[in-house]
Amino acid sequence: MQAKNNFNILQHARTVILLGHMCLGMAAVMTATASEDEASARDYTRTGADTCLRCHDETSEFPVLEIFRTRHARAADSRTPFAGLQCEACHGPGDAHAGRVRGDEIRPAIPYFGPNSPASAAEHNEVCLGCHRAAASLEWPGSAHEASDTQCASCHRVHARRDPVMATATQTEVCLGCHVSLRADIYKPSSHPLRQGEMACASCHSAHGSFGEHLLRTAEVNQTCFDCHAEKRGPHLWEHAPAAEDCRLCHKPHGSNHPALLTRRAPQLCQQCHARAGHPSVAYTTAGLPDKAANAALLSRGCVNCHSQVHGSNHPSGANLSR
Repeated sequence: MQAKNNFNILQHARTVILLGHMCLGMAAVMTATASEDEASARDYTRTGADTCLRCHDETSEFPVLEIFRTRHARAADSRTPFAGLQCEACHGPGDAHAGRVRGDEIRPAIPYFGPNSPASAAEHNEVCLGCHRAAASLEWPGSAHEASDTQCASCHRVHARRDPVMATATQTEVCLGCHVSLRADIYKPSSHPLRQGEMACASCHSAHGSFGEHLLRTAEVNQTCFDCHAEKRGPHLWEHAPAAEDCRLCHKPHGSNHPALLTRRAPQLCQQCHARAGHPSVAYTTAGLPDKAANAALLSRGCVNCHSQVHGSNHPSGANLSR
């Protein structure tokens, strides 16, 4: 009996010691966590946006007051940055950035802050995607813009009352900031009304990603064109193969020096596929005609003077795509 009592006492002592170690371990973890929380709290400014606005007012090189006219600054909406850490919800802890600097000391940048930020494009975009992942669409990972390390702020102006890239009238100018080779095209005699602000790049392209080529809004070029040019869709009784295959075989979508966005003028355009037999490509004059009266259709050498239904015809006698 005495041996059994001694064994119980020993087991009880071991249990007490084990519990003591566990408590000490938990206390150490809690102390470490509390220390990390305190250190993290010290990284943030005490007064939030008020600290930022002391420098970033309307006279600053980087003014931010316009953000209070946007949805990001609606404190009553729990989904917005200003319902929580305000400016630092996106820009990260700014205590060191807002602290006093002396002499020639450079004020330390805070993460996600423009082109000089130490954060990578992926880190920068992840901040935005934390709230806007659904708006960016499922096609963003691996898209052309994501693969080229394009930052959201390269196109969007978060602090602006009206983001230029979100407005039809100003969006094209934002896109042309990178796609400079297309600027000349939209100023050619024949172009889509991009420079007039009647349509924007997003009318055809999906900047956040697409399953179609060139970030088109649809999977096929023709389907994108048919969104506006529905009368060309068909099906037609008499189809013109190039028109049914790819609109770009005859048209330049961003602009052309030829009418109707054509890649070439007729008859050169048509004769890329159709033989010249029976339709000479030389100019006709009155000297070459028996009755000395020039035919207007021949003088202009325009195939569509007779074959006007080049996109397809439903007329019973329209096998040659004529009227």
